[in-house]
Amino acid sequence: MAPEPLATLTFAAWRRLDLAAASRVAAQAAAAVGGRLDRVETVQHLGGPLHRVLVERDERMFALIPGGRVTVGFDVAGWRPSAELLACYREESAAQGFGDEDLHTELARRLSPRRTVTVPTLLMAVLDEPVEEEVDEMPAVLAGEGLRLPTSDEWEHACGAGARTLFRWGDELPLDRIPVEDGTGPQAGRNAFGLRIAHDTYTSEITSEPGVVYGGDGGESVCGGYGPVLAWLPLATANRNPDLAAFLYGEGADDAADSLSVRPVLDLR
Repeated sequence: MAPEPLATLTFAAWRRLDLAAASRVAAQAAAAVGGRLDRVETVQHLGGPLHRVLVERDERMFALIPGGRVTVGFDVAGWRPSAELLACYREESAAQGFGDEDLHTELARRLSPRRTVTVPTLLMAVLDEPVEEEVDEMPAVLAGEGLRLPTSDEWEHACGAGARTLFRWGDELPLDRIPVEDGTGPQAGRNAFGLRIAHDTYTSEITSEPGVVYGGDGGESVCGGYGPVLAWLPLATANRNPDLAAFLYGEGADDAADSLSVRPVLDLR
């Protein structure tokens, strides 16, 4: 199958390409941004193959994120957690005064709703980078390098890669430990697109939308002893961390600055 133009490439079409066709698209993307094609590899994702593309430009590594019409957010009402997970939340979080008594209600407050959106095909930095300026100055800082912040829809799609589960790896989580204690857990590896994302609850990624922060809560749940479920929840793909965002864009920007990061986006023309 011949590669599709970058402007019209969709996630659905990308998944139908064979490796040879995907490699041609990858080379086209690298050339479009004046970058170097680092690798094209195939991984298993959602029951089938997914081609992973990494492009290096100006000493940054980017992953190709095919877009188009995609589903993001989380269906809280349709989520069926295990009895063990619910018991852990009730005993170690809610009973201690952390979170709502009902876990579904708590998730509905924190997570963005399931929705269908259209996002562009783009290149996104494999690694997030510390915020070294004022938060409101970061769009201009990135623009000076021909980069930008991701939108919330772009971030969620890049993180979940089409998965409709609570976390990018599935719906379950280790209940006998918290992320900071688990260097080999499900959060440790790269995601389906090759991003190191939603892996450290101490790091929070800003987006182009004030009040929307992903990937971590600045360590609040761990330091506060909120229990395993709430300690893992900041890594949920659709978790906008509303409490941290309200603090960050209120009076706490200086206090939270050390835990903030950005994930630059490089647009494909």
